[in-house]
Amino acid sequence: MKNTLLLLVTIFLVTSCEDYLEEQPSTLIDLGYVYNTEEGLKSGIVSLYTFNRDRYETNIQDYMGTVLMSTRADLTFSRSGYTGNMGRYERGVSPIDFGSRFTSPLFWKNFYKIANKATDLINAAEVIEGVDEETKNQIIAEAKFFRAHAYFYLYRMYNNIYVSTTSVTVDNAFDLIQNKSSKEEIFALLNSDLNFAIDHLDWNVDFGRVSKGTAKHVKAKVAMWEGDYEEAKTQALSVIEDAESPFSLVATTADVFKDQRNNSEQLYTVQSQDNVLGGGKGHMMNANYVAQYFQIGGIVPDSEQGGKGFSRVVPNRYLLDLLAEDENDTRDDNTYFRLNFFYNDAAKLPDGKSVGDTIDIYKPISEENPDGVDYKRYYQRLHPSCVKFAQADVEQDTYFQQTNIIVYRLAETYLIAAEALMRTGGDGLPYLNAIRERANATPIEELTLQAIMDENARELSFEGERFFFLKRLGSDVLNYQMRTYAGDGEYYPQYYDGEKDPRVNWQDHYINYPIYQEDLDLLGPNYPQNEGYN
Repeated sequence: MKNTLLLLVTIFLVTSCEDYLEEQPSTLIDLGYVYNTEEGLKSGIVSLYTFNRDRYETNIQDYMGTVLMSTRADLTFSRSGYTGNMGRYERGVSPIDFGSRFTSPLFWKNFYKIANKATDLINAAEVIEGVDEETKNQIIAEAKFFRAHAYFYLYRMYNNIYVSTTSVTVDNAFDLIQNKSSKEEIFALLNSDLNFAIDHLDWNVDFGRVSKGTAKHVKAKVAMWEGDYEEAKTQALSVIEDAESPFSLVATTADVFKDQRNNSEQLYTVQSQDNVLGGGKGHMMNANYVAQYFQIGGIVPDSEQGGKGFSRVVPNRYLLDLLAEDENDTRDDNTYFRLNFFYNDAAKLPDGKSVGDTIDIYKPISEENPDGVDYKRYYQRLHPSCVKFAQADVEQDTYFQQTNIIVYRLAETYLIAAEALMRTGGDGLPYLNAIRERANATPIEELTLQAIMDENARELSFEGERFFFLKRLGSDVLNYQMRTYAGDGEYYPQYYDGEKDPRVNWQDHYINYPIYQEDLDLLGPNYPQNEGYN
């Protein structure tokens, strides 16, 4: 974007991690230092991690950047707040509404900031003198990974994007981008950047850094979007089976999101802690997903029940039914999702209740309770909740937490391998069943696209990838899922079949997000808005 020059001076007041991230005196932190010294370039790489974390830690509408992509899916019910408006397609559906205004700095501007900064670092590193080739390639590889990561996200979200390998300078800062890049140009750059990253990143890296495995995983995802299933299969199987790969599925679903997420399954984790990769401020991701159970007498927020939440976005009946298909599946057994809450405050127990008793004072609409029992309070205070982003070693009686967030993990690689093998005539069933067996679910006997869609929902829901997964499968699949399953339909009558029903509000052209009008105005006069928003 054209404000890149303004960002160049913001990078480098970051905290260090070992000698690679050594803090420099502020008097040295100028553009000459950044782009003309080895340590400056390394500090610039740290800034990419910081910028990538900014979306999660920017307080726009209860940290909407952490949860937006989960609200816009077929697996969630968006109950309240601005995230509710976005998830019900009441906002974020035109180039000029507040939803698009909020989305702009969180996604469009932020990912372009990452891509432009990565480009500056790549171009500077390629011509710097006095730096050994291995170190130079390591710097370029990390920067190229983040450029690909940023452009790939933008493409999947907005479609009409432009890509560039040219740094913004005084001479070109006011040149207008006249047109979107072609799909061929976009994927050529993605593949070139990721290939370089794969060639020059290491398998084994410090926790929080991207690795060869991270780049291979994203390369597999890119290949799936291209329809190059052979390449997707090659890259995914390499991450899973290469003798040098340090990655493996953790033993149980309870281990996936345990503690700091520093385990053999994580491929890239955003660290939201102090004194790591530029520092961290925290967010409200977990709070958006967890019910307000603590408002009921006899219960206080604790880590076992998910911490303190305000129940903006919850799993819908469709997802809960998928999880319930196998009664032994552990993913709804308080590992990925908490289904029930219990009394834990002995000093304030209701009459006749004991610590450990399940709370059931509200009930959802069902065959047994056709009107429910105060069903709106049920959704607010007792509804099953996603607890993937809860963390035991942080303050529980607060909405605001510093918790690490897994961005890419090996379970998705297994599902990519399964689908890619199925599409190329191979046997993908063992890879999907590895995910099921880890969850103690019965293996399936036939691999179909529907089975992959269902397992994707059970395993990866609320991790921000579901919308993109459905979009990749095509508009027919996306439209059907949204109009059939988004929200909770008749189980929440207040929103059913009216202006707050996402199934009613969904339009075909929502497959691409609108480009915010102010962002579009910074581009050339003929730069195309996404179809349907003009």
